[in-house]
Amino acid sequence: MEKILVQVAARQYEVLIERGLLAHVGELVATQWSPRKVAVISDQNVAALYQQQVVKQLETVGFEVFSLRFPAGEASKSLSRLASLAAQLAQAHFTRDDGIVALGGGVTGDLAGLVAATYMRGVRLIQIPTSWLAQVDSSVGGKTAVNLAHVKNLLGAFYEPDLVLVDPAVLGTLPQRELIAGHAEVIKTAALAGGDFWQLVKEIRTPAQILELTSELSARAIAFKAKVVMADEREGSQRQILNFGHTLGHAVEALAQGQLRHGEAISVGMVALSQRLSQLGWVPATVAADLTTTLAGIGLPVTAPELQMPAMIDKIASDKKNRGANLNLVYLPQFGQPKVKPVAFEQARAWLLETI
Repeated sequence: MEKILVQVAARQYEVLIERGLLAHVGELVATQWSPRKVAVISDQNVAALYQQQVVKQLETVGFEVFSLRFPAGEASKSLSRLASLAAQLAQAHFTRDDGIVALGGGVTGDLAGLVAATYMRGVRLIQIPTSWLAQVDSSVGGKTAVNLAHVKNLLGAFYEPDLVLVDPAVLGTLPQRELIAGHAEVIKTAALAGGDFWQLVKEIRTPAQILELTSELSARAIAFKAKVVMADEREGSQRQILNFGHTLGHAVEALAQGQLRHGEAISVGMVALSQRLSQLGWVPATVAADLTTTLAGIGLPVTAPELQMPAMIDKIASDKKNRGANLNLVYLPQFGQPKVKPVAFEQARAWLLETI
């Protein structure tokens, strides 16, 4: 079993990675929590596959378990769904001593995590990610959020879990498109890390290769992200590098109205920004080309019609990562050497309009 320790100001927790780990959820949760009420929150798709298995294990070790489900998809990251889940906890008389298990992909982790952060000002949380994107990225680092007014992750909180349990075996039930989309975050992290991690990832060309390497890839990606998060939990400086591709990517994702997965939009965002900054001399053409080839090679989109929409600029202007009148642009002068540069929005707007 791979163990990665995440130590932040508020607490420390472990990320455990092992194939078949889902069969031992009960005993692992019991090492963190004494008997109490536990809500296992999943979307309807994941619930049909794994929720009952997890519920039974938790009941076996003494927890009083409640199964909460919501419709699958990004549309469930909403204030109304947040309120609905919180109301169900209140109806079951949950107190702040009780806990939530987020069992699912990125939407579940974000939504259930924010429920945990806000219900009675905070209840205990354990993350069990079941998608590739959630396993390698979103389940670690404490970010929780819902969307508001068509802006992604506008309402959220930093709220660290007590434990993250990663079982690569569950990826066998993941649709191929979701696996490939999630892999965009692995490529992003490897590009930021550079070195042998990047060399490993750039050779991956098929979903079968991803599945063969899930344990190693997740361990490397999580270890890199954990190091960044431990240095800058609240995204004041260094953690901003993890937003590589996300300023343009979130705008593309919003304008696509559900037609693009998160990872697909981030792929488009990384390429569009790198190619534009290559034209400006910030990014070597070889770096932009290598990144584009790696993303396209696994089947990720590297452009999208949404880039041509005039509304792109408005979406970028409302991005939550902006600081004052500046966009913080994350770019790669070389693999493993990310930089963050504040650029006045009007200047960035002029650059991007030339591309868009």
